Amino acid sequence: MSHLLIVGLICIGLGFWLYRRRKAKEARQALLQSPLSEVERQVTLEQVPLLHNMPSDLRAKLEGKMNLFLDQVEFIGCNGLEITEEMELSIAAQACLLVVNTDAWYVHLRTVLVYPGAFKSKTTEHDGYVVREAEVIRSGESWQYGPVILSWAHTQQGAINTEDGHNVVLHEFAHQLDSLSGHTDGAPLLPNGQSFAEWDRVFAKSYKRHIKKVEAGHKTLLDAYGATLPEEFFAVAVEAFFEKPAALQKEEPEVYAQIKDLLQLDPVVWR
Repeated sequence: MSHLLIVGLICIGLGFWLYRRRKAKEARQALLQSPLSEVERQVTLEQVPLLHNMPSDLRAKLEGKMNLFLDQVEFIGCNGLEITEEMELSIAAQACLLVVNTDAWYVHLRTVLVYPGAFKSKTTEHDGYVVREAEVIRSGESWQYGPVILSWAHTQQGAINTEDGHNVVLHEFAHQLDSLSGHTDGAPLLPNGQSFAEWDRVFAKSYKRHIKKVEAGHKTLLDAYGATLPEEFFAVAVEAFFEKPAALQKEEPEVYAQIKDLLQLDPVVWR
């Protein structure tokens, strides 16, 4: 094969790749600029009443990102659950709420598994050369390069009750957001201008304080589960950020400010 022929084939391949990339970018932009239908909008507001508080400009952005999410992600019902449009819209709206005002995106996510209720999950613990496996009951689970798994019963209840500080979709997608840094450790990728050193200082201090409160048996604003690991503390803080913003801002003003800068949102003023 001649040198010129090889060069020609490479140029053709490169041109085709650039063409497909441009088309994919155009399709993405079209989805981001597309609103929901009036029926989809009403269903979404019924399923996720928290969205009634959002400013109109953010709600328009949310609808575009929901369309992109719904185009990218496949929903699979488990244990006989039939996936409905209400389920897809509810989960998409809550997931996209975390990324509505930033450039962050769930680039690795392709599948959401939905169970009717709580489901069994296997955990593995390593103690030296000893490996222990156990089954635990969960309402949600997030895998960095795999699916998000949700209980529909807990998903629906978490969305309907907007002020209890418990929302399984916000929790699991906080883990997805966290994992975009390459590690799920409570230290997500930060936007330009936000200091990682300051994030680490604020969250480390607040996390230690939360552990002490939980161990002492005190009532806490943030779910006690947040005392298990830094990534869980971040996830429960995100739940409170949306569902108990004023209380979080009052009790943990620095944590609230850091999440506000991360997500470019301020739910306190929505209310």
